[in-house]
Amino acid sequence: MFRYLSQPSGSQSDPQIHLTINDREIRVPAGTSVWAAMAQAGDTVTRLSPVTEQERSAYCAMGVCFECLVEIDGMPNRQACLTQVCEGMSVKRQEITQTSDAFADVSGNNAVQYQEGQ
Repeated sequence: MFRYLSQPSGSQSDPQIHLTINDREIRVPAGTSVWAAMAQAGDTVTRLSPVTEQERSAYCAMGVCFECLVEIDGMPNRQACLTQVCEGMSVKRQEITQTSDAFADVSGNNAVQYQEGQ
């Protein structure tokens, strides 16, 4: 599906980064976006729609559409297309339910709870 347009020049290739995508360990060149790493691994579904439960994936791949939201190192709502891979990173498909932290962040319920508690 996706491939690099050219191979690195010289006898040595770019340093490789090890990360985990949905419990699968992969290696990609340093500087790769999380979305590109997911695509290279053949794992392009980033989340399910909380309303229709349809599979979602990156649409624009440049940070505008927010369809590429994933959980990175336990933090929900991270844009895979704008985030570069880091050594040891753990990326998971985002599970959005009405009780998840991801839903609270996108629905604003999180902020309401903090205001009521003050």
